[in-house]
Amino acid sequence: MSKPLSDHDRRKQISVRGLAGIENVAELKQNFNRHLHFTLVKDRNVATRRDYYFALAHTVRDHLIGRWIRTQQHYYEKDPKRVYYISLEFYMGRTLQNTMVNLALENACDEAMYQLGLDMEELEDMEEDAGLGNGGLGRLAACFLDSMASLGLAAYGYGIRYEFGIFNQKIVNGWQVEEADDWLRYGNPWEKARPEYMRPVHFYGRTEHHPDGVKWVDTQVVLALPYDTPVPGYRNNVVNTMRLWSAKAPCEFNLKDFNVGGYIQAVLDRNLAENISRVLYPNDNFFEGKELRLKQEYFVVSATLQDIIRRFKVSKFGSREIARTDFSKLPDKVAIQLNDTHPAMAIPELMRVLVDEEKLSWEKAWDICVRTCAYTNHTVLPEALERWPVDLFAHLLPRHLEIVFEINRRHLENVAAKFPGDNDRLRRMSLIEEGGQKRINMAHLCIVGSHAVNGVAQIHSDILKATVYVPEITTNLPVILYAGESQLTPEIQSTYAAPGYHTAKMIIRLITAIGEVVNNDPVVGDRLKVIFLENYRVTLAEKGIPAADLSEQISTAGTEASGTGNMKFMLNGALTIGTMDGANVEMAEEAGEDNLFIFGMRVDDVDELDKRGYHAEEYYNRLPELKQAIDQIAGGFFSPKQPDLFKEIVNMLMHHDRFKVFADYEDYIKCQEKVNALYKNPKEWTKKVIFNIAGCGKFSSDRTIAQYAREIWGMEPTLEKLPAPDDKP
Repeated sequence: MSKPLSDHDRRKQISVRGLAGIENVAELKQNFNRHLHFTLVKDRNVATRRDYYFALAHTVRDHLIGRWIRTQQHYYEKDPKRVYYISLEFYMGRTLQNTMVNLALENACDEAMYQLGLDMEELEDMEEDAGLGNGGLGRLAACFLDSMASLGLAAYGYGIRYEFGIFNQKIVNGWQVEEADDWLRYGNPWEKARPEYMRPVHFYGRTEHHPDGVKWVDTQVVLALPYDTPVPGYRNNVVNTMRLWSAKAPCEFNLKDFNVGGYIQAVLDRNLAENISRVLYPNDNFFEGKELRLKQEYFVVSATLQDIIRRFKVSKFGSREIARTDFSKLPDKVAIQLNDTHPAMAIPELMRVLVDEEKLSWEKAWDICVRTCAYTNHTVLPEALERWPVDLFAHLLPRHLEIVFEINRRHLENVAAKFPGDNDRLRRMSLIEEGGQKRINMAHLCIVGSHAVNGVAQIHSDILKATVYVPEITTNLPVILYAGESQLTPEIQSTYAAPGYHTAKMIIRLITAIGEVVNNDPVVGDRLKVIFLENYRVTLAEKGIPAADLSEQISTAGTEASGTGNMKFMLNGALTIGTMDGANVEMAEEAGEDNLFIFGMRVDDVDELDKRGYHAEEYYNRLPELKQAIDQIAGGFFSPKQPDLFKEIVNMLMHHDRFKVFADYEDYIKCQEKVNALYKNPKEWTKKVIFNIAGCGKFSSDRTIAQYAREIWGMEPTLEKLPAPDDKP
């Protein structure tokens, strides 16, 4: 509990906040105390700050419930087209402050807590980040949910309720150490379990082909238990739903063969099924072909499609409810957006449901599937693209493998008809990659099975068009987010290294080692500090991004899908030093290239260098400053007790660097000199900041979702407010 403010400071604070509403404050205090007593079973003598946080969270949640129920009633009555955003990651961060702002409760809650002798910021800090994502991809999904609610779209987010989210990062003796993110250890006041909507998900088994169709039999079943979290729009009384699935083993025991040992083992074996939702894979841009990951991807898709179809079939006709059976109407009522390839299994799963269960012809089912699904591509980096081994598919999802093969057969027939005799094109565009172990290219599956495809930056969409066969690709849809993998400033850096990334973890160790030298240098140690901000997450980004003056976006042109961090820094007053990559291109268009510090190769330059051949030694031998830095790293200057510690990093840079870092080095240094010169002129620096802030409107997620709605989903956003319900519990 913090020390109360002085009366003078208190009056200043109240005048800034404006009137909170005396009756509302009194009601909030009453409900806070009620939850402290009856929900948490505590009094002020024994309650902790965490108890106070939970009491406040439940109090604020009370104001959501009426709006949440009213919103769902409104959708049921109006039967609008609904969008289902499927993502393996939702990087939500904290919920309390966002909810108070969206419900216009922030001032009243602050005043109520003050009158109770509590500090709002301290209570907000007690909330665990819902770190169910790695970075940009998951934060994009979270922002999109917010915007869909704020624009009044009938929208649902579907994902997995990971028991352990993105790992907590600790730096110990300069090294990254991962700790489990047990974010649910104290419970989650924002979610509501919905066991009545539990769904079975099948794995393994075999297929039987009969005259009346195909049956998938002898499967193992895992139950998907949904947990719903409210997603409030901005002061429009709309509250949408994020539904996250948790894996549960079915409660089935063969009592005929019962014995104590068998019973114990049967109970223990339940963990194998429930592992599906145990942990978030800590990479969103590196593909690991693990069976558990494929299980996760199919698990969320199967449960979600069952939920979608259940909701689609319930139609209101006048005052009564009827069953909708005409699946040709599915694309008119349902839009499914696939956030990257992780939910790609939605395409063969929807085909299985329509063909095997609903008995539609292949042609009709395929038309429905394509018109329903759309796909957002996040990367073209080869290590990130999902390519699942056919053998694993056959073992885990035998029926879906048959469907993918049939999709590919028909797809290649169409390609052959358009490009007769072009066998190389057939090979490139096939869903099945031959040579060595056969693999299914999930990006190709998404492209072929979707009516619209988009990248997350213009340059990325252009690369997709140039390198991949795309039947129809929309304009790019840039977004603004609140967390990512970006660097903060030249002196303060923060990034995550997934546990499997040996090189990335070594780079983190190099940064901390350089910090140890620089920070203790007798000449510059008091003027320059290298600080590694550990455990970068949404909450830390909310503090760090507004504090930054310079945003470094230095990916090699053509390799970064968007960058995610660059737009957030732009909005918060930081200038950008970066390459012409990702959203930097559009930022330069909006703010004016003169108001960014652009350096390095363009995509065409990178392609030309690839043709000539990149040789790091040329730059190393030609640039004395670069040579000195590399020699210091290689020779143990930053690691005197372990002189060879960073030799593998140097070896990678000198002989195996496909990102061609040295090729941009000289121009980067010259550009930094421009940064230094301008920073000495605060007036001119501030002018550029203003141009950047003024130019960042294009990157609003509200604008992005409005474009998605009109161009991809066939829906019209609305800024109308729903009637305010009675918020009293």
